[in-house]
Amino acid sequence: MTVPTLDGLDAAGLTVLLRADLNVPMQGGRVGDRTRIERTLPTIRELAAQGARVVVLSHLGRPKGRPAPELSLRPVAEALADALEAPVAFAADDPGAVISGLPAGGVALLENLRFDPGEEANDAEYAARLAALGDAYVNDAFSAAHRAHASTEALARLLPAAAGRLMQRELEALEAALGSPSRPAAAIVGGAKVSTKLDLLGNLAARVDLLVIGGGMANTFLHAQGYEVGRSLCERDMAETVRGILDAAEAAGCEVLLPVDAMVAPVFEAGAPTEVVAVDKVPAEAMILDVGPKSIAALIDRLGLLRTLVWNGPLGAFEVPPFDRGTNEVAQAAAGMDGLLTVAGGGDTVAALAQAGVVERFGYVSTAGGAFLEWMEGRVLPGVAALEAVA
Repeated sequence: MTVPTLDGLDAAGLTVLLRADLNVPMQGGRVGDRTRIERTLPTIRELAAQGARVVVLSHLGRPKGRPAPELSLRPVAEALADALEAPVAFAADDPGAVISGLPAGGVALLENLRFDPGEEANDAEYAARLAALGDAYVNDAFSAAHRAHASTEALARLLPAAAGRLMQRELEALEAALGSPSRPAAAIVGGAKVSTKLDLLGNLAARVDLLVIGGGMANTFLHAQGYEVGRSLCERDMAETVRGILDAAEAAGCEVLLPVDAMVAPVFEAGAPTEVVAVDKVPAEAMILDVGPKSIAALIDRLGLLRTLVWNGPLGAFEVPPFDRGTNEVAQAAAGMDGLLTVAGGGDTVAALAQAGVVERFGYVSTAGGAFLEWMEGRVLPGVAALEAVA
């Protein structure tokens, strides 16, 4: 780890500003999914147990620098209190007064930081006002670390700072997966378009031994190699770029694995007639919507030789059965392999693995979305860099 952690922070008697990501889905004014709340509970509990006053900072939605009642964090404070099984004070207007009234081990949640334009502008004056509320800063919001905002970047440079347990766990998982992975290492990259994942593919090709291409992206790779893909989703104008990726992977000693067969259908809808064909036999009026059984079997065989697997993006149109078969079978096989470190992330990926019933059986599944992708692309994340700077 190149960032300070809670192991080096004596929080007893301190007021700790804890940046969490409580940007949770809301339904009818109530929290619809508590996953992000639950993931930051260990850090809150550890700080509170030391006798710190824990002041949680977060954003919700995109209020564009002005108060928006429908994006208030008040309902989130109630859900956080329920998850903690302890009171959580909510500071809507006068955070200083609320914080001064907290007992040792008490928890408060400030109102949506993005109600102030200084948050997203990474404004120094706004960051200084936040810093004046506490004695130390802990960032537990890896999922917001790709944003250079006041609460994720500037604040870390104004107070003694550390990574929370969730941030620490995320960084350790990503370092194990891509920084210094046990080899052989592989990455599965799916999704719709090559054009949205050029940096990702380039970085992975230089870091892993095997790059597996699935989803709509695989159609573009097949097209670039001269295959006809019918009416499948395909970025035909990216053919030359794809050939460049393949050349770069070969130069780096990275094998690229593409489907050898596919499940096709005339339309993308439940109940559509399907057939399995070799990738050089795709009918002109058909659409490739999932990898075929030979591709699934070949990939599962290769998994048995690996020590590390990073996964971003489904292998097929998993939202509609039976086009979820490839993703489900490969995910279930990977989750059941001893000695294989499995790290996955990205919105569709998390949904696909949840549908396959393997989220709890993977080594680590990141809910970070954009931050996870930017890390995989090899980019510097401002929130992480700020912590490294104070290490």
